Amino acid sequence: MKKFVMSYSTGKDSTLSLFRMINKGYIPYGLLVTINKDEEKSWFHDIDRDLLLKVSEELNIDLIEVQCSGNKYEEYFEDKLVQCKRDGVDYCVFGDIDIESHKRWGIDICNKANMEAIFPIWNEDREKLVYEFIDSGFKAVIKKVENKFLGKEFLGKVLTKEVVEEIKKSGADPCGENGEYHTFVFDGSIFKNKVDIIFGDIYVGERTSSISIRSGK
Repeated sequence: MKKFVMSYSTGKDSTLSLFRMINKGYIPYGLLVTINKDEEKSWFHDIDRDLLLKVSEELNIDLIEVQCSGNKYEEYFEDKLVQCKRDGVDYCVFGDIDIESHKRWGIDICNKANMEAIFPIWNEDREKLVYEFIDSGFKAVIKKVENKFLGKEFLGKVLTKEVVEEIKKSGADPCGENGEYHTFVFDGSIFKNKVDIIFGDIYVGERTSSISIRSGK
């Protein structure tokens, strides 16, 4: 069996990559998510652990937590890959599109674990990818925005083609690959059921703004 772990952010790009791998016949072994153990949230996207567990349940894919803090992120990530390799997992999948430093990091960390890094959407047209995600039936909300491109009014919006057009008019990349916005995926063809979510407070910072999300059940 061609088993893989998905380096998963809960965002649209990693979800589309997961979707493609499953369609190609690969077997998902787990969702590999780095957790800031001091805050019980995902490291980069600030998704509560309870919500991550709900996503794992609805995708029917185990959550593999990389619990870390401080500057040992890479060390803990590598250790978890080594454990997966011992369990017969040969591939780690990433949702990066065209940022070379991100790809190099993924390849290097996988090499250390004697595992192959796969990038299913690498070097594809950014705009086409976001439309493929939407056309494939996935639903995502905008969780975080970079203030110099998008206002807080985008927070909590479901990502539709109309919203993508609004994002383009702002001057931001339609796919948000440069960090202009981040998404949380809550429904789609590979979900057993929709993940019910409740929005909380909006935080407006100097560089970015975000909206808190928690499980509705």
